[in-house]
Amino acid sequence: MTDTAADARNSHIRYWIIAVLFIISSINYASRATLSFAAVPLAKEIEVSTVQLGFIFSAFAWSYAIAQIPGGALLDRYGSRPVYLWSITLWAIFTGAQAFVTWLSFVPVLISLFVLRLMLGFSEAPSFPANARIVANWFPNAERGTASAIFNSSQYFSLVAFAPLMGWLAQDLGWRSVFLAMGGIGLIGAAIFWAVVQSPSRHKGISKREYDYIEKNGALVNLDRPAAAAQPIRWSIVGQLLSNRMLLGVYLAQYSITALTYFYATWFPIYLIKARGMSLAGAGFASAGPAIMGFVGGVLGGVFSDYLLRKGMPLSTARKIPILLGLVISCSILLCNYTDSQAWIMAFMSLAFFGKGVAALGWAVMSDAAPREATGLAGSVFNLFGNLAGIFTPIGIGYILAATNNNWDMALVFVFAHSLVAMVAYGFITGEIKRVVLKTA
Repeated sequence: MTDTAADARNSHIRYWIIAVLFIISSINYASRATLSFAAVPLAKEIEVSTVQLGFIFSAFAWSYAIAQIPGGALLDRYGSRPVYLWSITLWAIFTGAQAFVTWLSFVPVLISLFVLRLMLGFSEAPSFPANARIVANWFPNAERGTASAIFNSSQYFSLVAFAPLMGWLAQDLGWRSVFLAMGGIGLIGAAIFWAVVQSPSRHKGISKREYDYIEKNGALVNLDRPAAAAQPIRWSIVGQLLSNRMLLGVYLAQYSITALTYFYATWFPIYLIKARGMSLAGAGFASAGPAIMGFVGGVLGGVFSDYLLRKGMPLSTARKIPILLGLVISCSILLCNYTDSQAWIMAFMSLAFFGKGVAALGWAVMSDAAPREATGLAGSVFNLFGNLAGIFTPIGIGYILAATNNNWDMALVFVFAHSLVAMVAYGFITGEIKRVVLKTA
């Protein structure tokens, strides 16, 4: 932090920080979705069943979930910047490496692809807990919902920006080009992150005016100071997090909401191709519609929640109203089963993902509720529960399709049911949303 006369200005560095988190998170989600667009042309080279494809889709989430708690502990011990930078670099490398799975003649293709998806999950594990940690580090309470919604809405913008590209690459240049392009883009993202993101206490561009403002209004500006980064990993904290009823309700809801995300990031393009007769490139461009609506809903949900908070509404109510409203809207995905019109299907999907975006305030809730001394670990437990959906949703849909002779109506019912579970979690289990205070030993 500088001490010059220019400190009287308002630097607004936090807006640059959230912009970079948005870009990095968009690349993050696109890297996860690469296989969705490569799967159809890849299947022409190798024989793969729907159940096998479901397991390969799930490989990312197995390792991503397993690595959440260690990843969060690393964030709390070493700080957000170094851990996140390594995360971005490694996931870019493992994304690009998937282009070469058929060249490893000594390893079966399905095994090598499964292993590389596992490694992608391990490398991406610290990313969203780091996002939440950086938001808590940089943003005051009344801006945190919007900031969290912005980085979380990247999951939708990701497909707006990259789904048409990946669909075109897979169709015209081959499936390998999808992995190579997204791996290269990931390395560019790592360079951008290194150049821009730093903690408030170390950032050379922040003015005293901005620093004082965010500190006074609730930003945890000292979160990544050396003294905090050197704290030991305290695994006993996990037990306290898992015994808190409020957090358990939030975790269950996040699992259910994330199931919709994983349907969209794995089976959705295949649904458009196999069930609705679209071309590979057409599915890529069609995916952008629901993604745009999800992005709009994601931003509006955070803005609306923060608006209610500024108007004096209690924190818990200001967070729950948009979440529950969005979940009701997300149920419109079921209407796709009652029409054969591609236009109406895309309209209902767009409406469903708009609602899902509005409801996706879980990271804002975690920024509000996580104990101050374990923000990374609390965020990682939260993300672990959410991404268990990445294991069971792709596999579950694969088995449903195999058991019902590719009946996609039942697959959409399966996705729809998760919205109902999330409503119950926030409506009846969570209770009041407030900062958790850990018990001392």
